[in-house]
Parts: sequence; structure tokens; C-alpha cells
Amino acid sequence: MNSYNADPAVTIEYMILTTSLGPLWIAAENDQLIGSWFDQQRYFPDTQGWRKAQTALLMQAAEQLTDYFQGQRQSFELPLAPRGTPFQKTVWHQLQTLPYGSTTEYGKLALAMGRPTATRAIAAAIGRNPLSILIPCHRVVGKNGQLTGYAGGLARKASLLKLEASH
Repeated sequence: MNSYNADPAVTIEYMILTTSLGPLWIAAENDQLIGSWFDQQRYFPDTQGWRKAQTALLMQAAEQLTDYFQGQRQSFELPLAPRGTPFQKTVWHQLQTLPYGSTTEYGKLALAMGRPTATRAIAAAIGRNPLSILIPCHRVVGKNGQLTGYAGGLARKASLLKLEASH
């Protein structure tokens, strides 16, 4: 569990979207999305103190994610504010350049980032991505296309890749 409640004066608002891959928690703070996690995935945050809500931003995110799961959306137009280290944020920014329906390998991503010896650190940052689907970490695979590492589970990763390949 990760704590997202470091500042008690800040309220995190959330909603739970029902998807074909299970419940997806969507969280926002200060009109920016800070997370989208599958229920019970690795690194799921401590939600104590969060407030269930249906704000305009959360509803917009739910609509865009629903469209994605129905094969009607390939990119997202939402304000994202993932929490992480500067290095993690750099990796997550790089993930956002991966085209819908494509994949890349961890090593190739490291080369693209100009960090050829940082493959493991990049993989660790990818695993900590707090914005599942919105920041498409599921598009990164192991050598020879092998499915490896996905905090939401490999079955979900395979399903997301299959969804994108079919559209």
C-alpha cells in the first residue's frame, strides 16, 4: 500500500469504474488525475481519507476510459499529475509517446531514453506507474515480445494489448 494522504488538508476524490477487467479506481486531486488503479493491483494506495465523488473531471475520465475499453478511443485528453520521483516522471512521460496498438521492449525504451544501462531502473519505474491505461505501461514487453511485469496482472496486460491490436 502507498500513502497518498501526506497532506491532511488536501482531499483526494475518487470513483470506481466498472470495466471488463475489473473495478478501476480513478483518483483526482486539485482538478488533476493522480491515479487509476485496478482493484487489488500491486502498489494500490491506502485510500483512507479519500472521498467518493462524481466530479466533472472524474466523470470525464470515466467516459474516456469507457470509450477506450469499447475500442472507440486511442488517446486521452485529461490533466495527469502522477506522483513520483523526477526519474519516474521522465519514464512515465516517455511511455506516453508509445502509439496505441504498439509495443516496445524495456531495453529499447532504455535506449530511446538515452539510458541504455538503466533498463532495470526504467522497468521499476514502469511498475510504479500510478495511472494504469492513461499512461500506457502495458505497451512495454520483455525481449521477443514476452509478457512480463504489470502491476495489474499479466492477464490484464494481455487483454489490453489484445484490445488495442483488434482496433
